[in-house]
Amino acid sequence: MTDSQFVEYFERKVEDTIARHRLFSKRDKVVVAVSGGKDSTTALYVLHKLGYRVEAMLIDQLLGEYSRANKGNIKKFCEQLGVRLHVIPMRDEFGCSVCYMKDVLDKKGFRMNTCTICGVMRRSILNRHARNLKATKLVTGHNLDDEAQTFFMNMIHGNILLSAKLGPTTGVVRDKKFIPRVKPLYYCLEEETRKYSQIKNFPVQYEPCPCSLDSFRTIVKKNLNELEKQYSGVKLNIAESFLKVIPKLKTRYKKTGKLKTCQSCGEPSSQEKCKVCNLMELMKQKA
Repeated sequence: MTDSQFVEYFERKVEDTIARHRLFSKRDKVVVAVSGGKDSTTALYVLHKLGYRVEAMLIDQLLGEYSRANKGNIKKFCEQLGVRLHVIPMRDEFGCSVCYMKDVLDKKGFRMNTCTICGVMRRSILNRHARNLKATKLVTGHNLDDEAQTFFMNMIHGNILLSAKLGPTTGVVRDKKFIPRVKPLYYCLEEETRKYSQIKNFPVQYEPCPCSLDSFRTIVKKNLNELEKQYSGVKLNIAESFLKVIPKLKTRYKKTGKLKTCQSCGEPSSQEKCKVCNLMELMKQKA
């Protein structure tokens, strides 16, 4: 397959995913959550090329040179595309960086994975700011590898019901305060996204986040990649099999997962207090 053929194949796969799962239309205001990495940059580019009304949102995680390089790359890229970019510094939202939060929590005896803390904070920021921008859909750069990894992680941890929130459209319970998150790269392998971004010569860093190197996801990723090498199509089979059972998972989750309003911040939550407010309370506790 030539480079031009691959580009056409990849873009058609994204377009088919959008149509198959009715992710959004040309009438939607789509905000793409960008990080400066290959996946979200690729998603932004392809959706813009396909004619969707897109804006980009970057959460500056304040991870030293890694974050500075990502921010510079995506700013330049959005300027070239003519796409509006919204930069949200983590410190402006919570008064500190994720790394600082982890250090404080560790000192107080609350051992939490950096990726867990970051994920909770990022999801909250993305939803609130996408809502303020009056977005109708929030796009993430999650690919086929990400989905297969998350499904496996939920199984290993015995949290299979959490997988009800997965799929091309994230979430189960609909609420006006929740902006639906969608994944147009759902059927794209990580290596395919890498190849596309390299062919297009996108200004991105290919190194993983420095805080994720010792995460459980990294271990799962390594093992799934080995399986994929031995049995081609494993990741796609996982995703396709999962999509067959997700309707039942969503039905069961709706019966057990009642949506509430956080007593502290007023944001939608499955508990009396949302995960963000719980983390901030832990930060304030005395060591």
